[in-house]
Amino acid sequence: MDLALQDKVAMITGGSHGLGKQAADSLAREGCKVAICARGQENLDATVAEFKAKGYEVLAVQADVMKQADLKNFHDQTIKTLGEADILVNNAGGRKGVADFQETGVETFREGMEFNLMSPVELIALVLPHMREQRWGRIISIISDAGRVGEPRLVAYSMAKAGVVGFSKALAKEVGRYCITVNCISPATTATEATQAWLQAQGERIMRQYPLAKGLNRLGQPADIANAVAFLASQRAEWITGQVLSVNGGYSMAD
Repeated sequence: MDLALQDKVAMITGGSHGLGKQAADSLAREGCKVAICARGQENLDATVAEFKAKGYEVLAVQADVMKQADLKNFHDQTIKTLGEADILVNNAGGRKGVADFQETGVETFREGMEFNLMSPVELIALVLPHMREQRWGRIISIISDAGRVGEPRLVAYSMAKAGVVGFSKALAKEVGRYCITVNCISPATTATEATQAWLQAQGERIMRQYPLAKGLNRLGQPADIANAVAFLASQRAEWITGQVLSVNGGYSMAD
């Protein structure tokens, strides 16, 4: 299936490993020029070497998405090297600690909002003027089922990810007139480097929570989410906006 992404420029945060790396790989295979950022230079260098060996056109920029100056530099370097961004994938994010609400300090909420909500907002503000001018763009944010249905002991993380959903829906209504789509992808537990040790410790207890895991005998893989990213970035999805696409093996089936 031709996704009509040849020579599109895609920016992906947290693109040196896990879901972000796989999303960048999937878009590059479809012909995109990809710009990735991450905090760790070593992982960035390894990913660039791997991608260039595959013949991909790739740029890597060391950046902390919680720093406005780093986001601006990531955007500026993308334009300078690859061109203006057509596609933005807000993948970087995470949670700090697991605790009941009364044990969660206010500072944890502030940090969670900066990391998981404000960094996507700030980067979208940078790429949106060009997307509006050319009357085409794709904005995709990776959220979490915690932001859709809530998760106990993850109140700060759930709040921030829910904020991304509300923001994306409102923005989709504003920018649809410019043929820009704004969507979210909601994974549940996915087998990545970051979750490997935890999944090994939890074993069958985790598998039982996923209807498809019982049939496929596996949990979600980064490629599952990356395939959804490539689809939502494509012309095939031009009539889809303001939506949350769950790629979660049936873990949560909320509307």
